Amino acid sequence: MKIFLGPAGIPISAKGKSSIEGVKTVSELGLNTMEIEFVRGVVMSNKTAKELGTAAKDLGIKLSVHAPYYINLNSDDKDKLTASKKRVLDSLERAHHMGAEAIAVHASYYGNDTPEKTYDDTKEACIDILETAKKDGFNDVSLGLETMGKKAQFGSLEELIKLSKEIKIIPYIDWAHIFVRQNGVIDYAEVFDEIEKIKPKKIHSHFENVKKNNAGEFVDVHIPIDHSPAFEPLAKEILKRKIDITLISESPLLERDAIKMKNVLENIGYKF
Repeated sequence: MKIFLGPAGIPISAKGKSSIEGVKTVSELGLNTMEIEFVRGVVMSNKTAKELGTAAKDLGIKLSVHAPYYINLNSDDKDKLTASKKRVLDSLERAHHMGAEAIAVHASYYGNDTPEKTYDDTKEACIDILETAKKDGFNDVSLGLETMGKKAQFGSLEELIKLSKEIKIIPYIDWAHIFVRQNGVIDYAEVFDEIEKIKPKKIHSHFENVKKNNAGEFVDVHIPIDHSPAFEPLAKEILKRKIDITLISESPLLERDAIKMKNVLENIGYKF
């Protein structure tokens, strides 16, 4: 088994603000992966993506990509749907050039549609994206649909496992999102049992903690990993399962909490 651990984006402590400076800092910190954040838009050129990929490979840093937030593959507006597909394809293209293994996508909103119709429309859009990616030579990157915390968003674990059995997408696991969607409860063993139904070679995932609102309900607002959900039970389950996994820190403290997770894993016996 191999665990890949690092921040969502350029570390706060990086001397420069380029992604190449980011992977250098990740390496210096003893971490081994970094997610490239295109969440506000895909502005990186293919040339820069290739340069980033070379730098990361030289340092032994694995890369992944987070696609823009402004995506809805269930939009009734044809222009918005076309733009959403383009943002996913642009993310796949840059990921291909940098040698990233997977992208994470916040895929869809239910809106006024039923979960069943949203599922079908999202599936149809993903098929179109996958066909275009194959035609353009970007199908070496896994299209990951992220598990989502808000119940207005498509992306329950069950939906994504079902979809990944039907078409070539992967569930991109956000552990805290599952925790929020299940009203502040998560059984890591049960989640792994579901994921193992699709026999993944590797799991791509995010980890962070989330806060409570004034009503005492957990909501999808990221906070440092000193709270809920707990990380150590997940760490123990990973070692028990002996599965390759990427853990991206989406904590506001980025690398600090990635290092905290690394320390937990080392304390229970994992050697980086």
